[in-house]
Amino acid sequence: MKQLTDFVWPAIGFRRSSKYVGYRLVRLNGSPYSLAAGFAFGAAVSFTPFVGLHFVLSALLAWIFRASILASALGTAVGNPWTFPFIWTMLYQTGRWILGNEPGNAELSDASFKAFFDGVLAGHWGQVSHIFYEIIHPMLFSFLPISIFVWIIFFYPLQGLIRRFQEKRAQLILKARARKANRQIASGKKLGVTEK
Repeated sequence: MKQLTDFVWPAIGFRRSSKYVGYRLVRLNGSPYSLAAGFAFGAAVSFTPFVGLHFVLSALLAWIFRASILASALGTAVGNPWTFPFIWTMLYQTGRWILGNEPGNAELSDASFKAFFDGVLAGHWGQVSHIFYEIIHPMLFSFLPISIFVWIIFFYPLQGLIRRFQEKRAQLILKARARKANRQIASGKKLGVTEK
């Protein structure tokens, strides 16, 4: 139960939770391209109506484009119980606009999705096709352009941030090694060890 509660409302808060995901991302092994592209694929896939397939789709895209599969899994955190209502509403309204329809007032609720799956299980294809046409059909037209846009707005800033982080970390490691070497040389001189 605590895991479910933390998923909906993180105990450490949203800001610290977001920072934690960021730290996990930059500490993964991989090039700036690999990590940024992987995370961007996860975020982009979150803007699709294929709920339940986000991990699989983001991993597949990451594999195809030689990006980090772990980073793509982290990126799917963009889609969560707090963002899905906004994502689905945006997909629905944008899809209706692309199709040339007026903004819709369809209920994007659990009840409509339950009615869809109940109709599938019961074989009520008229009910299924009505719900599909009214709600899911517009989303299928809007998810691709929106997902491409989301990928771009995540990839380019993240690639720069990850590159700067990795360069700074490499410099810190070099400085730490230099300090360690200097300490070893200084301790050798104190012990009276002379270089030949």
